[in-house]
Amino acid sequence: MNQLSDRLNSLSPSATLAMSQKSAELKAQGVDVINLSVGEPDFNTPDHIKEAAKKAIDDNFSRYSPVPGYPALRNAIVEKLKKENGLEYTAAQISCANGAKQSVCNTILVLVNPGDEVIVPAPYWVSYPEMVKLAEGTPVIVTAGIEQDFKITPAQLEAAITPKTKALILCSPSNPTGSVYSKDELAGLAAVLAKHPQVIVIADEIYEHINYIGKHESIAQFPEMKERTVIVNGVSKAYAMTGWRIGFIAGPEWIVKACNKLQGQYTSGPCSVSQKAAEAAYTGTQEPVEEMRKAFERRRDLIVKLAKEVPGFEVNVPEGAFYLFPKCSSFFGKSVDGRKIETSDDLAMYLLEVAHVACVGGTSFGSPECIRMSYATSDENIVEAIRRIKEALAKLS
Repeated sequence: MNQLSDRLNSLSPSATLAMSQKSAELKAQGVDVINLSVGEPDFNTPDHIKEAAKKAIDDNFSRYSPVPGYPALRNAIVEKLKKENGLEYTAAQISCANGAKQSVCNTILVLVNPGDEVIVPAPYWVSYPEMVKLAEGTPVIVTAGIEQDFKITPAQLEAAITPKTKALILCSPSNPTGSVYSKDELAGLAAVLAKHPQVIVIADEIYEHINYIGKHESIAQFPEMKERTVIVNGVSKAYAMTGWRIGFIAGPEWIVKACNKLQGQYTSGPCSVSQKAAEAAYTGTQEPVEEMRKAFERRRDLIVKLAKEVPGFEVNVPEGAFYLFPKCSSFFGKSVDGRKIETSDDLAMYLLEVAHVACVGGTSFGSPECIRMSYATSDENIVEAIRRIKEALAKLS
């Protein structure tokens, strides 16, 4: 009797991790796969951060930390929010977790009751609706297509809010689209939310520093939104620290306390050495962040230019993060050698097996007509990957 819980059975496996796994298997067989499926920088963690981690080991930071993280790290985050975002928080309003992923999940789990609705703009990061389901809430999907740059409008938000709405998850810069909400666009959403004081915003800002249009804007900057916004961020993307697993929330103290209570029962504080590394990331030089941002911008320009030359792709220009999300529905219904492409997931599998390029189909991002490519890889890989994709797609008729 292998009876798994209903909770587990209601979850979908992560499509991005599944694609990564599949491409790793092909690589192990000696196939030269170019992996555009993973959402992580291909840079190494900056040296001064690694030095801080080595020092932390030598200084015996090897015991349990407080559940929300060391005061020194939380104070460094308070300073970062003040200096970079113009936002005032106290250390008691910060809680660190094992990556921003846990930070998002903690927040959903402490807010959502069975039957509560959480608005999730699509395209969305694959885990958002699944986390809502884990909390026995109902994800309410609001779709924004490529023609509106994958960003929802105030009118769409207004139409989605009901008396059951508990939260809105807003990701900017966005995974999987790279879209960035401007200050004016956020002001429009904030004006709608002002009429519905029961709705909390979970603002996932993990890609904050990978931004090609100037300053990052947070919805927490609007006075009426500050006490209703939980900012989620961390060191993974900006500092090339995905494996260190440090994320944080900044928000109203009642929510932060609740997250501490929850985390105290199921993981406790995050890794002590990683916390000291993260502290160095926030307090040390920010030059490596800007160097990486410039490299991502150059690659963005390169992949957009090349993808626009692929017949059948519809491409917009992402303003942040490191993803391109071309619309590829023109290939649906086409086939080659008895193999028919019905969905973007079929197309992703075709590109992996025929072109040996790993991308992720858009279905699990809530946009079945698109495909996600990560350009967190070398210029040479980008050029070769798009060349292979173009060649493979040309065979379909």
